[in-house]
Amino acid sequence: MENPYIKLTPSEKLVNAKISEIISKINDYKRKNILIDILNLIDLTSLNSTDTVSKIKEMTEKVNNFANEFPKYKNVAAICVYPALIPTVKENLKDKSVKIAAVGAGFPASQTFLSVKAAECDLTVEKGADEIDIVLSLGTFFEKDLEKLAYEIKIIKSAIKDAHLKLILETGELKSLENIFLASMLSMQAGADFIKTSTGKTLVSATPEAVYTMCSAIKTYYLETGRKVGIKPSGGMTISEDALMYYLIVNEVLGQEWLNNNLFRLGASRLANNLLKDILRFDNKTDFKAYF
Repeated sequence: MENPYIKLTPSEKLVNAKISEIISKINDYKRKNILIDILNLIDLTSLNSTDTVSKIKEMTEKVNNFANEFPKYKNVAAICVYPALIPTVKENLKDKSVKIAAVGAGFPASQTFLSVKAAECDLTVEKGADEIDIVLSLGTFFEKDLEKLAYEIKIIKSAIKDAHLKLILETGELKSLENIFLASMLSMQAGADFIKTSTGKTLVSATPEAVYTMCSAIKTYYLETGRKVGIKPSGGMTISEDALMYYLIVNEVLGQEWLNNNLFRLGASRLANNLLKDILRFDNKTDFKAYF
């Protein structure tokens, strides 16, 4: 039996037309105030096997000092690291407006036991994480065992209690818009607070087509339930124009109510510096050196 949500998926023709229209507007929206708002959407991320306590402490201190260095601008939304480095962020982060996020549950492949996933996420929250980014079990999805998939998400959501659950769909691996829409709906119904495109560890990360489809699913779910779920494009974003594209997609599909870091995040490592560079250009400051 065909899943009913397949028929609600926006057509490839519609998505492509909307994306082309949005891309044509990007330069019109490259304004200082919008770039400052986008900077406040960033999950400043470091997810490398070479990450050290010293490196993450230094990154956290830069976030702490941001208000002194750039008093007119909004800070990033969150710092996102591996679970073992959460205590470092927790011990050193002074700006309480910035959330503490971690990846978990067998990131990035999600190929471990559910009990291990739940225990890791529970411990990570205990150590100080406000948010947990987990990966959809793609193997289970492709087996079409959607009940098992939903059960897993619910167990992990229960394990982290009041912390926010951000569900990574790995849209580059899902391939079709129908799969992306279905995975989005299933994740939200199982309790995800955010749906996110990618781990950044695969060949294809965030794409405009995937984000437009995910936003369409969020709108469908909101109209059905009244619950607002967040969106997080992640991976592959380096320049302001990339961020502006996703900003305009969210505004187009979901509206201004979603244009804040309670409902919209951007997962990136290099983007923050490029946004700062472009913001400062509006003040004719061209001697910017990378801050983060």
